Amino acid sequence: MIPVKLAFKVLRADRRTRTATLLTAVGVAVATGLVLLLLSLPYATQARAERAVWQEEYGSSVGGAPTLSIASTTDFADGRQIDRIDVAALRDGIELPAGVPKFPAPGEVLVSPELYRAINDLPVSQLADRFPGTIAGTLGEDALLFPDQMVALVGHAPEDMPSTANERAGFVPPSGASVDTLLTLLSGVGVVVLLVPSLVLVASSARLIAARREQRLAALRLAGATPRQVVAITAAETGIAAIAGALIGWAASPLLWSLARFVPWDGGTWLAGDFRVPLGLTVFVLVVVPVLVVLAAVLGLRRVVGNPVGAVVQHTPKPLRWWRLLSLPATALFFFFAINEGNDVNLVLLGLALMIASAMLVGPYVTAVIGGFFVSRWRKPSALLAGRRLRNDPRGAYRASAGVVLAVFTGSMALTLMPSFDAMSGGGGTYRDSVLSVDAAGHESAEIAERTNATLARYDLPARAVAMPEVTVKSVNGSTYTGLVVSCADAVKLFRVEDTCQGPGVYSSYHLALGGFDVSGTYDGEGVPFAPGLETEPLVRSDGDGYLPLLIDPAVLPAGITPEYGRVAVDTTPENHEAVRTALVGAAGGANVFSRDVYLNDQRDQLGDLRRVTVIGVTVAAILAGCSAAIATAGSVMDRRRTFGALMAAGTPTRVLARALRMEAALPALVATIGSGVLGMIAGLGLFSIIQESRADASAVLSPWLAAPVVLGFAVAVLAASVCTPALNRVRAEPLADE
Repeated sequence: MIPVKLAFKVLRADRRTRTATLLTAVGVAVATGLVLLLLSLPYATQARAERAVWQEEYGSSVGGAPTLSIASTTDFADGRQIDRIDVAALRDGIELPAGVPKFPAPGEVLVSPELYRAINDLPVSQLADRFPGTIAGTLGEDALLFPDQMVALVGHAPEDMPSTANERAGFVPPSGASVDTLLTLLSGVGVVVLLVPSLVLVASSARLIAARREQRLAALRLAGATPRQVVAITAAETGIAAIAGALIGWAASPLLWSLARFVPWDGGTWLAGDFRVPLGLTVFVLVVVPVLVVLAAVLGLRRVVGNPVGAVVQHTPKPLRWWRLLSLPATALFFFFAINEGNDVNLVLLGLALMIASAMLVGPYVTAVIGGFFVSRWRKPSALLAGRRLRNDPRGAYRASAGVVLAVFTGSMALTLMPSFDAMSGGGGTYRDSVLSVDAAGHESAEIAERTNATLARYDLPARAVAMPEVTVKSVNGSTYTGLVVSCADAVKLFRVEDTCQGPGVYSSYHLALGGFDVSGTYDGEGVPFAPGLETEPLVRSDGDGYLPLLIDPAVLPAGITPEYGRVAVDTTPENHEAVRTALVGAAGGANVFSRDVYLNDQRDQLGDLRRVTVIGVTVAAILAGCSAAIATAGSVMDRRRTFGALMAAGTPTRVLARALRMEAALPALVATIGSGVLGMIAGLGLFSIIQESRADASAVLSPWLAAPVVLGFAVAVLAASVCTPALNRVRAEPLADE
């Protein structure tokens, strides 16, 4: 009889085998679905980027003479980001990106559907006045980064384009798009930290009938079956579940993708077609996952193949060696070596995977040590039973905690990174929080301020824009400072300083003897000295945030200076904030308008994305861990049906056995969760050091919440172990003679 036929015969005849096969198939389906979902993330970001790459001002070029002038800026309205692209045609024949119905003529604006709705919902002074001309059409989904993106494509004459515009030969083509490196890194981490719990779930399911299968195969070996036949039978039994599970996971992956499209990233959700995995990679996953499962099952036959008599009588396995403990510091050293090597993400992920794998080596040894301690020191029946089990079969006892260990590792790593990222946020506070500002050419700053104030007067708002030409202050010994020409009274309204005005002068937070300094309109321009005897006036900063330039009153600025650059700033209130922004954006012709809340908004979005991904990942890992722990505990009871049946027949109460089983799960879980929590914290500190290299002032933050994954992991392990009582009751209900 061929192995596949024999495997199907066993499935038809043995209810427990059918249950184990079904659970194994579910575990493989979960693993396959998760892998396909995580592998699709880089391709999803690539699809997004290809649609929206035309919005970029710079990027890969198309050869030939310039055909268009383009400038891209970011604006905000009602807390939502607006991407604005100003364009002007330099010649005919411009190739349009997908989703863009026409090239806007001067005075025409194309907007996305979401922006069109916002323009109609908000007062004109809060949004519509920011775009000159008329709305000539809407952009299609093929031109948007995500379905709800707010985009405006504004047409100009070439001479009306912003001074920052870039001339190029056509829009940036889709080939110039690149994947989101952060999400790609997170998907790689997800494959490492979620695939392993999935495989633990598969292994736990397969172990449900491990003892029964081992004895059956050992009997076949003693009856004359060759090792190849035994391996083939096992491969067939496991392969049926693995292949069926992989196909189910593949079939369910579109459902996972449709759910994932509602998870926001980088400001918005996804289109249905963004998530995809190339056919070759899909086939590779559908082959590799079942092969790994079958390979793991075959490797577990070593004892049956080599010593079938020992498998039948179930000799006690060899004790574990202390050298397993060395794997932990060795893999940690490799992990930090990979981090210090630089930007090789694959090497860092390999180091992370090795650290996780080391927990699988160390865990059983620690479990055996705990078991030995309880056997020697404890005298209660349940504690003795649990101790002997932990000491004699540490691998099997640790199996129930393996998934929990990985979930705690993931949670601790995330809770080390997230508070540290939070601590890095903030900054960018040169102006007061309520101030809006825009950079401009020196000769334009006064015109922008004048147009802004005209619009504000039309809106009947008291706020007024202040033009601040920018100059360079240089000393004879080469020291250079940036100065803004603004009165002290206006500076107090705009900058984060206290009111120390004493009349016209040069104000600074540090003292300068201005006798040795010249002033020029450009960095390399010829300077003009200050008036003799002029000294800086003290300026007290209200906080230590941001950079504060020299503030020069127009009355003390030497004559003959033509500033190359300038700034325009307006103080706002919560009531007029959007209207002032509209006036400033309209006057600046689409130039970027800066404010502290906008600066912090990007940080909040990134932190929100990371928190969302972390919560989803840790939740999935915890669910997988709880399921694998429950299945492993049930499998432990099934493996020892004969022992438990004999103890019950001898009068041992079921509650004593149940308590012993819970202790078996709780004791290793307590130590393992603490250890994996510390290991996850170390991994988090290592990953944070990569970011820390670019922020010298950043430091890692270790909060008390680091204990949460340890407590939750222990609770999940104990809760999952509660399935032992129903399993014991089932054993008690069956005749002992069946075994």
